[in-house]
Amino acid sequence: MTAAGYALFDTAIGWCALGWAEAGITQVSLPEASPAATRRRIADRLPGAVEQQPPASTREVIQRITALFDGSGDDLADVELDLSGVGGFHRSVYEVTRAILPGTTLSYGAIAAELRLPGAARAVGRALGHNPCPIIVPCHRVLAADGSMHGFSANGGVATKRRMLQLEGALPADEPTLF
Repeated sequence: MTAAGYALFDTAIGWCALGWAEAGITQVSLPEASPAATRRRIADRLPGAVEQQPPASTREVIQRITALFDGSGDDLADVELDLSGVGGFHRSVYEVTRAILPGTTLSYGAIAAELRLPGAARAVGRALGHNPCPIIVPCHRVLAADGSMHGFSANGGVATKRRMLQLEGALPADEPTLF
C-alpha cells in the first residue's frame, strides 16, 4: 500500500488528514489539535508520501467527512479504500464495521458474532486498533458490550470518540451543569 500523497483538513472535531493512492484512500488520521500535529501523525504512517493538493475524488471524500461531523449522516460506505496491505481477518472486521450507520453503534462481540467467531471480541478490538482508515471505517461506532468506551487512538482519546458519536447523534450531547 503506497500512498501517492496526503492532505490536511479541518473538521468540527479537529484537524484530520487523508492519504490516497491510485486504488483509493489508504489512510485517515483522526483529529489532532493542530495542523503540525496532524502532519506529524500522517507523515509517520505514510513514509515517503508528499503533502499535496488532492485529486477531485479525494477532495470529495474530504468534503463528505467534514460534512459528516456537521450532521450530514453520510455513511461513507461507497468511498473506495486501498486496503492492499491489510490481512483477511482485519478486512472482514472493517467490512462489518463499515456497515454501522451514523447515529448507531455496535459492540465488539456483535461484530465477532456477525463474523461467526463468537469469543473473538478482543481480536475485533485489536483489528480496529490498527484501522488505517478511521471515520470511513467507523471504529468510533464500536463500543464494549455494556456500552462503555475504552481506549481510542485519537488526540483526546475516549472524549474524542464520545464527541464523534454525539455529532452523529448516537449519544446525547453532554448535559450542562451548574458548576
